[in-house]
Amino acid sequence: MNDSFLVRLATRLNAGAAAWSEERRARHLRYLRSLLRADGGFAGREGDSDLYYTSFAVRGLAMLGGLSGDIAEPIAGYLRTFQPTELGVIDAMNWVATAVALQVGSGIDLTAALPAGWDDTVCDRLEALRRDDGGYAKAPEGAAGSTYHSFLAVLTYELLGRSVPRPNRLVQFLFDRQRDDGGFVEIGPMRHSGTNPTAAACVILNRLGAMDDEIRSDIRAFLGDVRSAEGAYQANRRVPFFDSLSTFTAVLTCQELGIEEILRPEAIRGAFESQLEFPTGGMRAAMWDESTDAEYTFYGLGTLALLGATAVEP
Repeated sequence: MNDSFLVRLATRLNAGAAAWSEERRARHLRYLRSLLRADGGFAGREGDSDLYYTSFAVRGLAMLGGLSGDIAEPIAGYLRTFQPTELGVIDAMNWVATAVALQVGSGIDLTAALPAGWDDTVCDRLEALRRDDGGYAKAPEGAAGSTYHSFLAVLTYELLGRSVPRPNRLVQFLFDRQRDDGGFVEIGPMRHSGTNPTAAACVILNRLGAMDDEIRSDIRAFLGDVRSAEGAYQANRRVPFFDSLSTFTAVLTCQELGIEEILRPEAIRGAFESQLEFPTGGMRAAMWDESTDAEYTFYGLGTLALLGATAVEP
């Protein structure tokens, strides 16, 4: 489990954020803590506790060193209201990832109270989503694999200390999702690649030992095409603005592939700090977004943390 992608990523994020000023860290900690609800979950945009947003809030708190005992216990109580064996692929990954972050940050082990074989059940539910094309579908009714949900399946297997079954079929699935522009698409019928499915494919191929110099060069060229005038990254070539999620995944991809030289760190920091970061804490998705939330705060702060300890203080 300690070698899982998400655990290694958390270590990198913690190291990057550790160099920020106490004021900056405290500001974003206050914001994330303000989203905590009475049941121990964290609010999404609708105002009620939500497992998806709780996962991002907890990982954000962990990045900032904020999983202290007074907040860890309520979070644990909220997570105990879920049975991971009964969750879909997105929620199952979020539950396990949040439980791991909580255990690392506070020592609370939620899995100790789960019934024996719970991890086998989660894996069985994942495999029920495997399709003939080699990928994992979003839901039982899905007829074809999804690049993003295949990525989530791989992350879940890793968090559980397992290897993904039939890895060669998954690799071929991803090869079939690459397009002439050098990137990857989410579903088969799509013709134009996206930054986020490209990042997901990159992580899987790297983890399965299937990345090669040709694909690395293709992705490098594609990322050059989706870089905005501000130096941050767009979701695809047809979107006229950058966003925090796409920039986070693009930066992460460059680091995973060892092609950081194409990044413009100072430009990205300046764009995020002037356009996305709120002076009261929290970050929004993009310029069109009117409010902050835990998800985009995680992606925004995560991008700055990945860019290293020299982030400019606002």
